[in-house]
Amino acid sequence: MMEKDQQYVFIDFEFTMPDGKLKSQGFYPEIIEVGAVVVVNDEIQHEFSEFVKPNRFPILSERCKNFLGIEQHKVDYGISFEMLVENLLRFETNHKSSIVTWGNMDMKVLRQNCQANGQAFPLSGKFIDLSMEYKRFFGDRNQTGLWKAVKEYGKDGVGKHHRALDDALTTYNIYKLVDNDKKYMEKHEPTTIGDMIDLTKLFNKFA
Repeated sequence: MMEKDQQYVFIDFEFTMPDGKLKSQGFYPEIIEVGAVVVVNDEIQHEFSEFVKPNRFPILSERCKNFLGIEQHKVDYGISFEMLVENLLRFETNHKSSIVTWGNMDMKVLRQNCQANGQAFPLSGKFIDLSMEYKRFFGDRNQTGLWKAVKEYGKDGVGKHHRALDDALTTYNIYKLVDNDKKYMEKHEPTTIGDMIDLTKLFNKFA
């Protein structure tokens, strides 16, 4: 649940993809778009959205462009990875943050990109994989996709799927929905079988 005065940063990255099953030698996914939403006391304090220019493989594959809907010129004029790291560092200048993502891939790719670019990992706060929280809360066997999860709540995602800021905002919205459900469950303990059945008549019959 959201703690009072705690800063939460909801982050989503989009990254490069190889064409089909053919991988260029040494290929690894690189961040090409970032979306972040900073929240304190259930109020959005700041939104951040930028395209990022990949270093190792700067030309986007056709598969990547088609799947994400990101055009080559967008990343050509994007910020550098070093500037991305600087911006992420600013999130924790005044607050220790809880970093919330849907799945663990975003942080894995960020760590890998930091290592490849000789940059220190910029985030030191508590990490929350909301997809696992969602899975545990609803008892699902498999992890649910971001937009499928919001649909299961009868809601719509924000904007367009696989756009970083839209997905970060959708993650924040799901967090609030799960948070409210957790609060409700804490206030209303599950009914026991004894509460459901009135046994007084049965006891009186055999008294």
